[in-house]
Amino acid sequence: METLILSWYVLVETRSVLMLTLYASLQYVGTLFAPMFGVAGDRLGHRNLLCAMRAVYATLATTLMTFTFLGVLTPVLVLVIAGLMGMVRPSDLGVRATLIGDTMPADRLMGAMSIQRTTQDSARIAGALTGAGLVAVLGMGVAYIVVVSFYSISFLLTLKAGSAAPARPPRDNPVGAERPSPWRDLKAGIVYVWTTPYLLGVMCIAFLVNLTAYPMVNGLLPYVAKAIYLTDQTGLGYLSASFAGGALLGSIVLSRFGHAIRPGRMMLVFCAVWYVTVLLFVQMPSLASGIPALMLAGLAQSLCMVPMSAMLLRNTSAQFRGRVMGIRMLMIYGVPIGLLTSGPLISRFGYHTTATVYGMIGLAVTLLIAVRWHADLWRLEAPANMR
Repeated sequence: METLILSWYVLVETRSVLMLTLYASLQYVGTLFAPMFGVAGDRLGHRNLLCAMRAVYATLATTLMTFTFLGVLTPVLVLVIAGLMGMVRPSDLGVRATLIGDTMPADRLMGAMSIQRTTQDSARIAGALTGAGLVAVLGMGVAYIVVVSFYSISFLLTLKAGSAAPARPPRDNPVGAERPSPWRDLKAGIVYVWTTPYLLGVMCIAFLVNLTAYPMVNGLLPYVAKAIYLTDQTGLGYLSASFAGGALLGSIVLSRFGHAIRPGRMMLVFCAVWYVTVLLFVQMPSLASGIPALMLAGLAQSLCMVPMSAMLLRNTSAQFRGRVMGIRMLMIYGVPIGLLTSGPLISRFGYHTTATVYGMIGLAVTLLIAVRWHADLWRLEAPANMR
């Protein structure tokens, strides 16, 4: 709801696709610090960290709601608050996934991650549809009362998730030994990923889709709705909900049949399919035709990303789990790079040309990654394809 409300506000108030891409990019600035969130989760406990993060969301949303009711809200204030929120929120998905890894047996991780995604995707559908409607009917201030309420509820519910203890026991520190430090922990996590071939291949896929796929089906949707399909907030809500609806369908399928799939192979295949659906969406001339294309894109996205997350959690040593997921969240930094690059390109060459180039590059690099890490991500007996 919040992303939809604020992205539309920025686009309408500034009438600039560059400002829209700046707003969308600011939401991901914190990906640079995501590995340190992983270190903090391993040290302090992932539940404790997630509670603190959600308290920050509620505080910032309350601040923005207050500015709205006082009538002093401006695009600059929205960008400042988006930047502060973006310092924390990109790590939410990784910390949440790590908490699931801490609490679920390895043979049930695929089903658990799929069920987690069904709640996430169904919430996105409801948020996309109700957020646009609330703003249109009752105004932005009332809509933000709902946003603040949900953030507060999520904080209270997270208090009941998992254990308050750290994800790993404290290490002994014999006399004369180096004291453990967050930086040393981070370096160990980076070395672990760099020296584990399938983890390195997965990180490349994660960075690629965030760089070239997500900007086209997420951050730029307000521009597509307003400038390409000539629709309003309601139309934007339908577009956002259609992508989430396809993702929900994929999550449901995986929750039922995930135990039978080969995660590495499925990730590669549906990453390629995702780019094909992005190229299809770019060619759609109207809202009515764009909605089913986005649903297919959401379905492919879910069938690519859920196996990726389950694979990382299943095959990563428990003591490195938080750091590996933190590095995985660092790959989200591809989103602001892709968005900020797309703004000037759209202004000069147009949306269709820019999105087509993004899709073609993504598809080509996916094939190169499949060839480069064939033994680690495609071979049936590879750890990435364990059932």
